[in-house]
Amino acid sequence: MEEVTKLNKLIGFAYFWLVTALFSVSAAPRPGFEFSHHDWILACDNTGTCRAAGYQSEEGDGRPVSVLLVRKAGPHQAVTGELTLGNTETEDGEMPTSLVLRIDGRSLGRTNFGRAEVANLPRHQVDGLLSALVRKSQVEWSADDGRRWMLSGKGAAAVFLKMDEFQERLGTEMALLRKGARGEESVSLPVPAPVVRAAKVRSAQEMDRELAGSEELRESIRATVDQETCAQLFGGYERSQSVQSELSVQRLTRDKMLVSTNCWLAAYNGGLGYWVINERPPHSPVLVTTNGTDYDDGVISSAQKGRGLGDCWSHEDWTWDGQQFVETSAYGTGLCRMVALGGAWVMPTLVTEVLR
Repeated sequence: MEEVTKLNKLIGFAYFWLVTALFSVSAAPRPGFEFSHHDWILACDNTGTCRAAGYQSEEGDGRPVSVLLVRKAGPHQAVTGELTLGNTETEDGEMPTSLVLRIDGRSLGRTNFGRAEVANLPRHQVDGLLSALVRKSQVEWSADDGRRWMLSGKGAAAVFLKMDEFQERLGTEMALLRKGARGEESVSLPVPAPVVRAAKVRSAQEMDRELAGSEELRESIRATVDQETCAQLFGGYERSQSVQSELSVQRLTRDKMLVSTNCWLAAYNGGLGYWVINERPPHSPVLVTTNGTDYDDGVISSAQKGRGLGDCWSHEDWTWDGQQFVETSAYGTGLCRMVALGGAWVMPTLVTEVLR
């Protein structure tokens, strides 16, 4: 009897560790990514959540419109949806507070904005969209005054397939595409956002400015980049008349500094280089980015336009944790379709929890 009890305990322990191991594998963090095809774009982040955005056809002259479909990782997760209309053109009249959704001429009821710029789509409308967008259907929202907003399905199937693949739903009952009989027990589980503890940075000292004029520091920084990634550090482009960009120095800790300088300039974007250095030689610079646009209180930021109109952007943040700058945020705002200046959506590929 005692041997049977020991055997049961061993089996119990083995089962526990097997389940733990399987959970760990399923919930292992994976890097996020972005993918676009025709009129649709997908962004999946490191927690497993995916966001797909669709727009009016790029080939036509339809009114700007966009839908955002979101699905979290894990079994039994429904897709949620939001709708927004182009707000960059004022001559088209006031924005409606309510629209009727029609798919192939059949009404699926009203989508209500109220006074908001974004409307939450009811569950039955989301289900109708998911079914219609993978086949050749006409999807439109119409206002009472006759205005219509047409949503393109071109590219949706490829985006849905990528989403299912990332979340390991292919062949399951709840897959958006390529459904199967397999249950969702084996789909990838959500991963908690990594925690980053932001460290306080020290106040500047009078002697910090002197370091900015050090030729030794400039030479050590040059050794970490080339003229293609940081042209202005080497004398710049022809139009800058070979004027080297000045260095700026910020204090991080007792013996660590942050150095920045202009690196490149394009038609509607520019990039600053940021390096962490030792205060005293050897400075041993560590490059953080050459695409920065701002620094404030321990956070380096990058905001870059997708085009000059400013209707699509990419953003990144790096946060000082006391030893290094850790990337803590990365997101885009969707396709460049004149839906909203600054971008219609926040579509992250990297999310973290920053503790201060």
